[in-house]
Amino acid sequence: MHFLQIVWDPASEGIRITDSFTIHYYSLMWIVAFLLGYAIMKRIFKRENETQENLDALFIYSVLGLLLGARLGEVFFYSWDYFKDHLVEILLPIKEDPNGSILGIKGYKFYGFRGLASHGAAIGMIISMIIYSRKKVKRPALWILDRVVIPVALGGIFVRIGNFFNSEMIGKTVDGNFGIIFKQFDDQVRHPGQLYEAFGYIFVFLILYYLYWKKDKGKQPGFIFGTFLVLLWSVRLFVERFKIAQVEGREDWIFSLNTGQALSIPLILAGLYFMFIYKPKST
Repeated sequence: MHFLQIVWDPASEGIRITDSFTIHYYSLMWIVAFLLGYAIMKRIFKRENETQENLDALFIYSVLGLLLGARLGEVFFYSWDYFKDHLVEILLPIKEDPNGSILGIKGYKFYGFRGLASHGAAIGMIISMIIYSRKKVKRPALWILDRVVIPVALGGIFVRIGNFFNSEMIGKTVDGNFGIIFKQFDDQVRHPGQLYEAFGYIFVFLILYYLYWKKDKGKQPGFIFGTFLVLLWSVRLFVERFKIAQVEGREDWIFSLNTGQALSIPLILAGLYFMFIYKPKST
């Protein structure tokens, strides 16, 4: 092993409950993300004099919006060639396996929702918060979006750590002494793109937290939400340079950008709009 080269070869993918059921570390990271997000939103709702009932409803809307959006984003943005022939796997945490068995049903094994796309999660979250704002909290959608993106940014850190545990979103090979060998993938020294992204999200979270608690930017509709879009997707746009394309053949998909980069551009532009152009309608 050379200086600053690390071999990542996890002994297991998670906590094994039964022969056919394992709680994957990636799933655990999502659980941590949701629990921390709930704690942060509880503080925010207390400050805003919102009810516990609305907080509990927010948790449900957030889980559904993020997970459904992330899953469908993976299906349609990245993996439709596979899922078009495996439709049952889109919304169920299973995978076809001739040697598998789930509750006596042969031909499948429990697999978890490993394919989740952050761009889909963003779209799903926005849609679910629009519905939530109308059905539950009775405030403008940007009011909840300006606040919920704070824990979402924090959650992104743990999700990317989960990707690292799974040896997903592998980086390109690197020359020199710095890098990680993902033994589940190959024996090449590669950029830990997942950790680069997680590190960038730390700063995104801290900036959003500061804007809300110290600068009181929550009173400027859309500003914190726009800042989130600009910062988080700029991190993604930059880090994609160090990762191999998630879809084979899309290394230079649009204007020499891969899939992740191309999908980030509209979100960054939307963020700039909400930061500097958007003006709320007078009531």
